[in-house]
Amino acid sequence: MRHVSVLHHREEPGMGAGVRAVLGDVSGEVAVFGSLNADLTVRTERFPKPGETISGEDLVILPGGKSANQAVQAGLLGAHVKMIGAVGADGHGDLLIESLQRAGVDTSAVQREDVATGTAIITVDSSAGDNTIVVSPGANGTVDVSTAQRHQDVIRGARVLGLCMEVSPDAVEDAARIAHDAGTRVVFNNSPFHPVLSAGLLESIDVLVVNEHELADMLKPGTSDTAAEPEREGTDDATDWGDCARRLAAMGIPSAVVTLGGRGSMVIEGEEITPVDPFPADVVDTTGAGDSFLGTLLAALAAGAGLKEAAGAASAVSAFATTSVGAQASYGDVAAVEQHFR
Repeated sequence: MRHVSVLHHREEPGMGAGVRAVLGDVSGEVAVFGSLNADLTVRTERFPKPGETISGEDLVILPGGKSANQAVQAGLLGAHVKMIGAVGADGHGDLLIESLQRAGVDTSAVQREDVATGTAIITVDSSAGDNTIVVSPGANGTVDVSTAQRHQDVIRGARVLGLCMEVSPDAVEDAARIAHDAGTRVVFNNSPFHPVLSAGLLESIDVLVVNEHELADMLKPGTSDTAAEPEREGTDDATDWGDCARRLAAMGIPSAVVTLGGRGSMVIEGEEITPVDPFPADVVDTTGAGDSFLGTLLAALAAGAGLKEAAGAASAVSAFATTSVGAQASYGDVAAVEQHFR
C-alpha cells in the first residue's frame, strides 16, 4: 500500500495571511451551469412534527438556487462570472437576474422561459440555525443538453466550470464533457446528492466537492458505472482518508474537497490529504453556506490558487455567510469578510 501524507493547513489568528492573499488576488473567468431559485423562507422556533401546524415569522422571498448562489458569491469576490441557466417570465425571475447582476455576474446566458421560476421552500429553526428545503424545479427543468450546447463557447472560455445536480443529469454531464475537452477545470458538487453518477461525468470531474456523508454514500457499492469495492462504514474522525483517496482515484476523480461541518474540510489531491481548519462563527442561518463555499472555491481556483489554499479561503467566506439570514443575501465581498474576522 502506498504511503499517504497527512498535512495540517492552519492559519494565524483572524482571517489569516494565507486567506487574505487568496481573496486579495481573485480574478479569472468562471462559468456556472445550473439552477436559479427564488427562496421562500420562514423562520420558526422549531421544525413542525409530521401532521403538525405551527406559527412562523413573516415570509421572506430572497434570490437563491445552488448554482446562482455560487455565481453570486464568486462574483462578489471579484471573479468574472457567467451564469448559464433559466428563469421564468415572472417577478421571481426578475429578482434572480437583478441579484446576479448586482454581484457583477454576466446573465446573458440565462434564458427566460414561459414557466414559473424555480422555487425553494425553506424552513429555518431559529434556535439551532438548521434548515429544511423543498425545491420545485420550475424553469430549471428546461435546462437540458441543448442548453449546454447553445452556450458551449461560454463553458470553453472559462478557466473553471461549476456544476451541481439541481438540473438534468444529462445536461450536467454534457456541460462537464464540453469543459473537460476544452481544458476548463470542472468543479462538481454532488448536491442534491445522486448516488449513481455516469462514467462520462466521472471522467470529466477535476474536483469533487461533497460532505462527509455524501462521500460515504458515493463509496458504497453500485454508486457509479465503475467497479465498486466492498462497503465500509460512514466517515468519522477515524476515517481512513488514504483509502478514500485511492477509491476516488479508482473512480476517475483526481481531487476532492470533503466538507466536515463544524470540523472544517479535508482536501484530497492524489495521495496528499490536507485537513483545513474551520472558522468560528455565531451561526444564524446555514442556508446557502455550502454554496458560498463552492462559489469561493470557484473564484479562488480561477485566480490560480491551489486547492488547499482555495479551501481555506472558502472556509472563511462560508463561515461569514452563516452569520446572517438567507443565501445570497448573507454573502459578503472581500472587504466584508475581512472586516468580520478582524
